[in-house]
Amino acid sequence: MIFEKADTEDIKALVELRTAYLSEDYGEIPQEKLTLIADNLPDYYRRHLNNDLFVFVCRDEDTIVGCCFLYISEKPSNPSFINGKTGTVLNVYTKPEFRKKGIAGELIKMLLSESRNRRLDYVELKATESGYSLYRSLGFEDAVSKYHSMKYIIDDRNIS
Repeated sequence: MIFEKADTEDIKALVELRTAYLSEDYGEIPQEKLTLIADNLPDYYRRHLNNDLFVFVCRDEDTIVGCCFLYISEKPSNPSFINGKTGTVLNVYTKPEFRKKGIAGELIKMLLSESRNRRLDYVELKATESGYSLYRSLGFEDAVSKYHSMKYIIDDRNIS
């Protein structure tokens, strides 16, 4: 197994891994939505890969069998993030036949090393039940906040 950063030559495989991840995470996704997502991803990867998005992959020969994404954002400095740079872990995924072999753990360790090298203040993620113990074993802690996590969905329903 080879563990390394992905590059633009890996975009086709990254699209496949992302759609596989989304299908497992969300359950049934209508094919037309999945097609739109897959059509949008190559351009996104070309613009962001190794800029503010770093993808760590595990290869078994020429096939990528696992990945995890580190999205870096920069915000105005405050007491919680002095450097202003934080990371978000996304899309931790291993193909089913390669699970339970330590691949995700190795990929996350690479991601955390990259985060230290880039002097991020912290790295956050949303853990599934199946991934929670792995992340805890690697040093992630439950986030406690006085703030409520909220979002506003932009669509035709919210236009006055």
